[in-house]
Amino acid sequence: MNANDTIREQLQSLAAELQHRLERISAHERHEEGPPSQDFAEQATERENDDVIGALAVDTRHQLGLVRKALERLDAGEYGLCVECGEPIAPARLAALPWAQLCVKCAAQREKR
Repeated sequence: MNANDTIREQLQSLAAELQHRLERISAHERHEEGPPSQDFAEQATERENDDVIGALAVDTRHQLGLVRKALERLDAGEYGLCVECGEPIAPARLAALPWAQLCVKCAAQREKR
């Protein structure tokens, strides 16, 4: 098994985990865990929870998209290269964020914008 196979396995595992998380979130959003409460205070809490769950769904979909893009870059032979400047992304950054698209320098510049 070469390094790309290991990276691919890691990214595919992460994608599967994120997909599973989305399925659980979707089930919660459809209230498959049971009927809504009859208590007004509990309903207010459930609505707040729904807002949090909705935000989690958005974040999870975004992260899943980044992981899928990383897999596409791996297939294209471009994984580990910054999509802005083309320079290699530091191995420590890829270890922490295997879906990273930008090197530290370009990420910092983008943050300033």
